[in-house]
Amino acid sequence: MAGNRFRYGQWRGGPDPLAPPYDVRAAVDAVGAEVLSGGSLREALRDLLRRGPDGRGGLADLAARARRMRREALRRGDLDGAVTRARALLDQALAAERDELRGRDGDDARFAEAVLDNLPRSTARAVSELEGYDWASAEARRTYQRILDGLRGEVLEQRFAGLRDAARAAADPEAQRQLAEMMRDLNDLLARHARSEDTTDAFAEFMRRHGRFFPEQPRDVEELIDVLARRAAAGERLMRSLSDRQREELAGLMRQSLGDRLAGELSQLDDHLRSLRPDLNWQRGERVRGDQPLGYGEAAGALDEIAELDELLDSLDQDQAGATLDDVDVDTVARTLGRDAADEVRRLRDLERELRRQGWVSRDADGLTLSPKALRRLAGTALRRVFADLTAGPRGQHDLRTAGAAGEVSGSSRQWEYGDEQPLDVVRTLTRAVRRAGPGVPVQLAAEDFEVVETERRASAAVVLCVDLSYSMISQGRWGPMKQTALALSHLMATRFPQDALQIIGFGREAMPLTQQELAAAEPDMQQGTNLQHALRLAGRHLRRHPGAEPVVLVVTDGEPTAHLDPGDGEAYFNWPPLPETIEATIREVDRLTRYGATLNLFMLGDDPGLRRFVDAVARRSRGRMFTPDLNDLGEYVVSDYLRARHGRR
Repeated sequence: MAGNRFRYGQWRGGPDPLAPPYDVRAAVDAVGAEVLSGGSLREALRDLLRRGPDGRGGLADLAARARRMRREALRRGDLDGAVTRARALLDQALAAERDELRGRDGDDARFAEAVLDNLPRSTARAVSELEGYDWASAEARRTYQRILDGLRGEVLEQRFAGLRDAARAAADPEAQRQLAEMMRDLNDLLARHARSEDTTDAFAEFMRRHGRFFPEQPRDVEELIDVLARRAAAGERLMRSLSDRQREELAGLMRQSLGDRLAGELSQLDDHLRSLRPDLNWQRGERVRGDQPLGYGEAAGALDEIAELDELLDSLDQDQAGATLDDVDVDTVARTLGRDAADEVRRLRDLERELRRQGWVSRDADGLTLSPKALRRLAGTALRRVFADLTAGPRGQHDLRTAGAAGEVSGSSRQWEYGDEQPLDVVRTLTRAVRRAGPGVPVQLAAEDFEVVETERRASAAVVLCVDLSYSMISQGRWGPMKQTALALSHLMATRFPQDALQIIGFGREAMPLTQQELAAAEPDMQQGTNLQHALRLAGRHLRRHPGAEPVVLVVTDGEPTAHLDPGDGEAYFNWPPLPETIEATIREVDRLTRYGATLNLFMLGDDPGLRRFVDAVARRSRGRMFTPDLNDLGEYVVSDYLRARHGRR
């Protein structure tokens, strides 16, 4: 309409609906950067969700808000308010009764005063002894009845939300009969469900008769149990949050107010719910403090809110094995933290699902982990970092269809592609040019005319990279450079020298072969021990599986051997300082590799004199080399040495 005026401003209804989608690759690169700097792979993935992809709105922010709300709930008031209020009402009733008795003569009035004077100090016991007392004051009788009716109403209202109106009429015998009948039918229904009977029809009949008590309108028995069990658990936690004296007082008042029939049905109901939902926190009490006295329903509500926040915090922390954002109840987040918090959870959930959909992460029993696709990207990043520091050495691409200069000429050719290092097939190149441009001198060459001679592919090197996984590697800041070096070498060989065979072996107290994914997720060995002997034994097995390849062994370590495999039982044996037996066992493996013709080069991190003496002796004994690179140069040293060693001495 011509008269309409519109005003535009900043969006305030949650995340901007027109904002660009997450840069999923940037999120993967952020995880990769943390791994390459020495961080834990799983921690890096969890941190991505904790911080949020853009540094805000992550699970950590939501958890901080939930903890703040929990602290506020713990300061809400005094949980003993129900007993305090009952004591105040009892004092009012007794004062009114004494006023009435003072105006009367006779033994009956004096006897009644004696009864009042000798009441127990306990509120619950005093209320119980006054159950059959013949009140002289109508006001005192009404005040006393308010104690029973009020607490009965609060208890039933807390357990059954639909009793908000019925609770006020709970003093009526007919109302109590209906409540007892409902709870009897409910207990029967839950007992049948606990026996795994089919309760579909029974539940429908129960809701037809008693549905007015349940405004939540549960759809089946399970939903009904969920509703009731949470409230029952809150009531149980209230009792456990009180002192022994307070608990005894409140329990006595509840028995007195509910009567034997209702109290018995309610106790049986609690037993059913506790057995059907044992995972709820029934035993934990809370130290709730505050000046405002809380009634039974208010106190139980505060504890229910605290329990709900505890469950929310558990799901937001994502610390359990196999945890996922699908475990976070968005409805609970919206109810406790607000709609904007629920929107943040949805955004993070969408990011996690998009990472899985695009194949960047996968899920195993322990949670999220990087997929092979993401590991290739991570290893490529590590390789680019290494190559950025290299000042010499081969840098061209190595196509998968060729083996470079080491191969034998196959007699065929193919069109040249960028990065090819094979010699040109001159005859076929000129033939293509003449066919394209026609005969004539000079012949005009174009890029698409060039053909190169193809060579047969053969494995040219069997490479073993032994990396130290002992705790000292991370405590001295060497974990990140080691991972980056190993990932860079594996990516270089997979993409540019696929004819080479690489085996990565990690060693702490024991040694084990590692895939690229296992290396990225590897954690420091918290056990003491540097078992180089076991690593070299596994290296020899890999080399023997590739008898036609140039054998190359690269060792990255920051400590001299302190563990070896016992020849008797094969168990790893550790001792510091190193035993002669450990050194001898390690040297035997070095000699085996040397006799096989392997190039054994060692990269020493740190300046320990004992390590230097050992590494120098091994290098001279195996006719290998010893390197002492700075951490920032480790990748450059290892990759350069591999490129040199793969040409071989055979």
